[in-house]
Amino acid sequence: MSTLFCFANRVLKTSPHLIFFRNASKKTGGSTRNPSDHGRPKHRGWKVQDGHYVSAGTILATQRTPRFHPGLNVGFGKNGTIFALEHGKVYVTCEKLDLNWEHTWVQRIYAGRETQTIFKKFFNVVPIEQHKRFRLIEES
Repeated sequence: MSTLFCFANRVLKTSPHLIFFRNASKKTGGSTRNPSDHGRPKHRGWKVQDGHYVSAGTILATQRTPRFHPGLNVGFGKNGTIFALEHGKVYVTCEKLDLNWEHTWVQRIYAGRETQTIFKKFFNVVPIEQHKRFRLIEES
């Protein structure tokens, strides 16, 4: 026994089994202006400004290449993170960079700048409570 189905102004003669038609419920996706393969932003750069008070372990700056360098009471992580080693006040200074020109990485990054004076930003953390290890021996 066959059955007649009316679909889209056509009459279909089929077997006794039911036939289901499924139409698309969404339109096809077009291109976007924001590509999705770039990942999330990394938010690198300064985290703490000059003159702020920080506690030990606070991240001061994140970087991919060494733009900022560690100074007094500041550590340098494996991924280039600059972090405070002690509680204190942050001072950012611009100092002359003393490079080890024997190192191959330094030769590659600073090639052609051997005669130039290179200045970089250094992060320093000065403790709030000083160590008081100095004694006045003689006053002149």
